Amino acid sequence: MSRTNFDELLDAGVHFGHLKRKWNPSMAPYIFMERNGIHIIDLHKTVVKIDEAANALAQIAKSGRKILFVATKKQAKEIITEKVGSVGMPYITERWAGGMLTNFPTIRKAIKKMTSIDKMTNDGTFSVLSKREKLQITRQRAKLDKMLGSIVDMTRLPAALFIVDVAKENIAVKEAKRLGIPVFAMVDTNSNPKDVDFVIPANDDATKSIELVIEIMTKAIAEGLSERKAERKLEAEKKEKKAAASKARKSSAKKEDAAEVEAGDDDDASEEVSE
Repeated sequence: MSRTNFDELLDAGVHFGHLKRKWNPSMAPYIFMERNGIHIIDLHKTVVKIDEAANALAQIAKSGRKILFVATKKQAKEIITEKVGSVGMPYITERWAGGMLTNFPTIRKAIKKMTSIDKMTNDGTFSVLSKREKLQITRQRAKLDKMLGSIVDMTRLPAALFIVDVAKENIAVKEAKRLGIPVFAMVDTNSNPKDVDFVIPANDDATKSIELVIEIMTKAIAEGLSERKAERKLEAEKKEKKAAASKARKSSAKKEDAAEVEAGDDDDASEEVSE
């Protein structure tokens, strides 16, 4: 069953592309027509592409790996924070820091710096500092949190990137491409889909359009996480049953050994009496 349909996408305005004069020729296969100087996206193809992307994201989530969402445009920030945060995936809604992926060890050092500042606050070290030092550290912590707060738990490179507006987040796309990280993206008619592995032709400017696509993707991720949880629970139950069966076999073997010893003692006693 499809995760969305033509009418739902139409109501959200997913079909509205950019002005014809701003189009990228590489998006031609996904354009249905031109109306009043604006390109109209073929929603039948969008339905198919959404299903492909959602199914792939569900499998990644099921494997226990992370998907990094990138959307720094104003109309997408709140949507990403709410919906992506609800499924526990990392996201970037502020400026993309160059080297976020290609220089990941440095990013991890910055995250560790945040952790050390928090530790200072908790163990009382922060309270003995001067007022000026406290102010400097507080500002540094706030700056790091704004840039990296949502990826603080990302201990390794993500398995995939999901991007809203590849034209705006072109540096993120390049870094992912360089490292061989698959890119999922909402691609409008003014963008280049060539470096995107899972293209979702869609209006990447309208809030309703972004919200609908992100909601579908996060639901797919939630499904993948749920399946992973169910499989791990099943594996744990199998291990428990296997351990219980092994314990029962050992107990049974001990009882048999004890019975044999007892039977041997009885035989010895009978031989002594007969003598």
